[in-house]
Amino acid sequence: MSVETRIITESEFPDWLRAVWTGFLRPPVISDEEIAARWANNDPARVRGAFDDGRCVATYRSFAQQLTVVGGAVLDSDAVTNVSVSPTHRRRGLLSRMMSENLAVAKERGDVVSTLIAAEYPIYGRYGYGPAAWTTEWAIDVPRTGLDPRWSGPRDGGRIDLVDGEDIRKIGPELHARLAARQPGVVSRNERWWQLNTGQVQLPSQPWTEPFYAVYRSPSGEVEGLLAYVADDKWGDAKQPLNTASVRDLLALTPAAERALWHYVCSVDWITTVKSGYRAPDDLLPLLLPDPRAARILTQADFLWLRILDVVRALEARTYGTSGSLVLDIHDAGGLAGGRFCLDASPQGATCVPSKQSPDLTLDVRELGALYLGDESAVRLAALGLVDEGTAGAAGVADALLRTSRRPWCPDIF
Repeated sequence: MSVETRIITESEFPDWLRAVWTGFLRPPVISDEEIAARWANNDPARVRGAFDDGRCVATYRSFAQQLTVVGGAVLDSDAVTNVSVSPTHRRRGLLSRMMSENLAVAKERGDVVSTLIAAEYPIYGRYGYGPAAWTTEWAIDVPRTGLDPRWSGPRDGGRIDLVDGEDIRKIGPELHARLAARQPGVVSRNERWWQLNTGQVQLPSQPWTEPFYAVYRSPSGEVEGLLAYVADDKWGDAKQPLNTASVRDLLALTPAAERALWHYVCSVDWITTVKSGYRAPDDLLPLLLPDPRAARILTQADFLWLRILDVVRALEARTYGTSGSLVLDIHDAGGLAGGRFCLDASPQGATCVPSKQSPDLTLDVRELGALYLGDESAVRLAALGLVDEGTAGAAGVADALLRTSRRPWCPDIF
């Protein structure tokens, strides 16, 4: 029988979830409680599956998300997750069919972009996604940092307070919203996110360890940062502590808040190593330490991938640090966002309109996604043969317009 791809029904969700877990190498035995909790968190119209003789053999899900772009504007995004193809049905075009179906619906719905976190690098470029924000994780050798071991709190007049999950659910959403208003790459967190990440809602498949929560309050008493971390219990043979604190979340609105929270977690008794969690590659962290070499890179990789669905709305939404014009010839094998456009940008705003002029730059929509949040260099892509200059120096103009002084950062896996 031919394999059918379509939106699933609620009765098919247990089989669909089994296929997801099979694809991600998790034991395909799922409790009724888990199934009910996960179905309740879905938009049923956005859960797709591929079925062969009634059995789900590939999965795909999307959900509504908001993405902060350069300048603080927020775009509606179709966030993609739970993508899997069972090992019995690889290389049959099932992902391509589901991706094409979903992106067409997202475009029709009015989403400006689509986002995902890629489990594997080579897969998503062929669907028009480009790596738009990267991530770095450090392991901090606390004794080597050079930080004052007698530190007892921020010296700027602020303070660190320990709180609980209920407090975080109250103050976290507003703090995150304030960060999202200024940090390109940040994606929205809904109420369910805060419930799951503070233990109010727990899933049987994800044993919950209650973290320690700390907040930084400015000298005026305003909450400007939060920290969530867990710690292990490891001691050496000579009764020396060898404990590791693993940061689950650290949001800071100011350098003072960021400095105080990192200094706090590095000052906790018995902690000899701090794992930073996923940070922006140009995070302040290493240089906040008197000896930056105490921070060793554990992970440095692509993270947030971006697919432009509406070139005009995307380019007009973000801001630009200088003035300039470019005619862009965008190729899109998916037929969703291709065309030739004239971008006329300045710090006061931008217009982007269809054009018949000769192109200054020719590129795939994949490369436009990589450039969009300001992280990638058009000059570098041109050197790689991924961007073609129709006008000499056009890649440099693109960098002057698009690149940002700080790199985009997405704090969340989804």
